[in-house]
Amino acid sequence: MISVGIDIGKRSHEVCLMDAEGHQIGKFIRFQHSREGMTTLVELLRRQSEPCIIALEATGHYWLALYHHLLQDGFKLVTVNPLQSHAYRRSTIRKVKNDRRDAWIIADLLRIGRVRPGYVPGPDIQPLRDLARFRMELVDQVGDAKRRILGVLDKVFPEYESFFSSIFIATSKELLKRAATAEEFAALDLKEITQVVTKASRGRLGLERAEKLQQAARTSLGLPYLRDAATVELRCLLAQVEFLESQVKATEEAINKLFSQVSQHLTSIKGIGIMSAAAIYAEIGDIHRFSTPESLVAYAGIDPTIFSSGEFEGTKRHMSKRGSPYLRKALWMAATGARRWNPDLDVFFTKKLQEGKSYGVAMGALCHKLLGRIYVILKENRPYEVR
Repeated sequence: MISVGIDIGKRSHEVCLMDAEGHQIGKFIRFQHSREGMTTLVELLRRQSEPCIIALEATGHYWLALYHHLLQDGFKLVTVNPLQSHAYRRSTIRKVKNDRRDAWIIADLLRIGRVRPGYVPGPDIQPLRDLARFRMELVDQVGDAKRRILGVLDKVFPEYESFFSSIFIATSKELLKRAATAEEFAALDLKEITQVVTKASRGRLGLERAEKLQQAARTSLGLPYLRDAATVELRCLLAQVEFLESQVKATEEAINKLFSQVSQHLTSIKGIGIMSAAAIYAEIGDIHRFSTPESLVAYAGIDPTIFSSGEFEGTKRHMSKRGSPYLRKALWMAATGARRWNPDLDVFFTKKLQEGKSYGVAMGALCHKLLGRIYVILKENRPYEVR
């Protein structure tokens, strides 16, 4: 069996072939990340006297096309966790870091059986995973833009926020389209403010709220000299939020379409919505690669780290956070919803707080407990049952 190590680059890849005794076969080969380059590699591998097994680092996204094309061509492949190759590189005498050396290290790791094959989602999982991750990133961008809006308002009209449950409700957003600073609100016609408030709130608010808002604007502690800059910032940020929210909606529609084709029971746990369930399902992938609930917990990175030395063992344990950050985030959101709808989970969470645990630690424990239920649901492919 010939071990083939491939170091992945953006435009080209370096290849090292190694026999069972650790001898390099021929020279290092560099091929382009193109159809022509792929053909060159395939022809090289098929000319070998023995079957080839290929290993490559699963970093970034450049490896994905190469992996699937080689898989379609009938080759056996494994992915290498960068932590493995980095650790092996540190253990070698020569501390050299270049593409050729990396390809050699990957090939040697494969040859000596030190590669723990990584999981690569199939065509049924990868699109859902990509969309779920993309949605998380969009939601984060919405949150960032909203925080910046609050920061700008704090400088030019700090009293404004107290008039609404959220400055991002329809009534507030309509007002901010017309005025951005305390000076602008003070200069607006009271009738115009009243009309906007009444229409946007569907009659729930009216003249009284408009009068109080304008009075607060006239006596505001806002900084007048920031008016022009704040107006530009707020207009741009509000438009940005509106655009990003439309992108979130479009992405959620695409996720719904894909996830509706999946036979799953994650949403049978009350409080877990479609978006959280889709993200959890896509991040876990094939549940059968996890032999125990604990192995899934470790993959999520919510297992505790343990520090010990000699007879000493630390009493404070923190989340390892070595697993999938996307799965942790989806679990956190799912746990937040599930706690509201499942009394036993709420009791469990409250007990952790009463024991003196911080909110974060209590939520981590809740995520751990919830993931145990998710493991059973996916493993047995059945709805959740309250017992």
